[in-house]
Amino acid sequence: MYRDVEQAKEGDRQAFERLVRRFGPMARAVAHEKLRDRQLAEDAVQEAFAEAYAQLGRLREIEAFPGWFKTIVARKCYRMLRGLRRNAALCERARPEEAPCGVEDEVVEREARRSVREAVDSLMPNLRMAVKLFYEEGYSLQEISGFLGTSVPALKKRLHDARRKLKDALILNDLISAYNRLSEGGNRVLHIVNGDSVAEKLRQGVVQGEILAWREVYTHGPVFLDPAAAANRSARADYLERTLGVPIGEYVRTSESQERKLADFRRYGEVVLWFEHDLFDQTMLSCLLHWFSGQRLSGVKLSLLSIGEFPGIEPFRGLGQLSAEQMGTLAGAWTDVGPGQLELGSEFWRAFVSDDPERLQRLLARDTSALPFAAEAFRAHLSRFPSADDGLGIAERATLELVREGADSPLALFGRIGDRLHALGMGDLQYWPILERMARDPHPLLRMDGSATFPKYAESPDIVRGLKIGLTELGMRLSNGSGEADWVAMQGIDEWYGGVHLRGRSPRWRWEASRQAILDASATADGGGQGRSADE
Repeated sequence: MYRDVEQAKEGDRQAFERLVRRFGPMARAVAHEKLRDRQLAEDAVQEAFAEAYAQLGRLREIEAFPGWFKTIVARKCYRMLRGLRRNAALCERARPEEAPCGVEDEVVEREARRSVREAVDSLMPNLRMAVKLFYEEGYSLQEISGFLGTSVPALKKRLHDARRKLKDALILNDLISAYNRLSEGGNRVLHIVNGDSVAEKLRQGVVQGEILAWREVYTHGPVFLDPAAAANRSARADYLERTLGVPIGEYVRTSESQERKLADFRRYGEVVLWFEHDLFDQTMLSCLLHWFSGQRLSGVKLSLLSIGEFPGIEPFRGLGQLSAEQMGTLAGAWTDVGPGQLELGSEFWRAFVSDDPERLQRLLARDTSALPFAAEAFRAHLSRFPSADDGLGIAERATLELVREGADSPLALFGRIGDRLHALGMGDLQYWPILERMARDPHPLLRMDGSATFPKYAESPDIVRGLKIGLTELGMRLSNGSGEADWVAMQGIDEWYGGVHLRGRSPRWRWEASRQAILDASATADGGGQGRSADE
């Protein structure tokens, strides 16, 4: 917003038009509250914008724009009121005409709309304004605070009081849902988040709008440029059932359901993407940005909230650590997604699903600051590939080091691996197959004292509570990073890394940690066995 103000001060008409689109609904709501007449309110706002554009050069601090503009709107309204002698007719003109009678459900909906409108209009002015701006117009608390000059805690209190009073006035089980549906001119918001835990917290009144929990684990198993294609979905569903125990039918139903919801995004005035800094989230974000890059937004605003830290939370591993109250401080802190971010997100997704990891390596060599967490996350992805030194990926190496340091149970290992490799954002369901593979014959790195059965999808982690883990002789040799042996050459591999499928004892792609680069082991120099890295 402030960048638009600064550019508009320099005469950028398009920047000012963006401010008009952003503040127009809020200004009309304020004007209507004072004038109680829709047409008069529209006239006041148009005049206010004209004056603001003419006087913008006099604004000294761009941060003061919201309050400064609100003052102009209020002044226009007061001038209109002084020139009018029709106060008694204002409220009557403000009421929309009744819809013609129709079938029974139309009558019921019209009556519900009337009840909601009357209940909202009966609120005290400060409560009514908060409800209309937050629920009907879809502004964030931070935006309303800047415009009205009212603190965010005070606005939260007003919304709380308004909800209580409206529930007393309306016999509705889901008042806010009804208000969003029935209020005229409201911008509905769709929030897409990284799983059910975050979604449930957002539903506790943290934000207005609908919540879509995106359920996927793109960091495990085969991924494709078009995940919705029937053959691609089938291949992925088979793999997830075999390795994680996710029932094929459930995976297919969930995928199709969330994709239908996504395809219906034009019903909303804004779509907000909530995704964190780690690889787990950045793959979901890149997939969604790739999808949106191929859509006509048709006026729908696309926004992004992506964070890598939170005050007082150390180490910060994700939004799931935050309480609903803490998440409330993030409401409205999202930023607009522009064409550059859409294109970059799409490039990351195309590189991630490619069978050539050098494509991702080349992308990481460019300026990717438009998505500030993507580079670290996808570099962490490349470090999952087997090392050129000993065949261990970053997760296997960290596991051996942690066991050597004293972690001797699956649950302890998972807790500590999450802290050490937070850039991966790895869940326990993804970690158990790694432990299982490291304990597999004929060349295990780990020994298990007890039942080595790891939980699958929907099974309790408690089944591994009594399992003790130690290092085998080979695991001890490799735990010190000396490169005494090549585990992949000994054990073989059959794993997916994004769109790359590594198989056999001589996989083509390796990770060269010293140079932080992917290595093509099939390429030789001077007929020898030295491969080349992707940045050569």
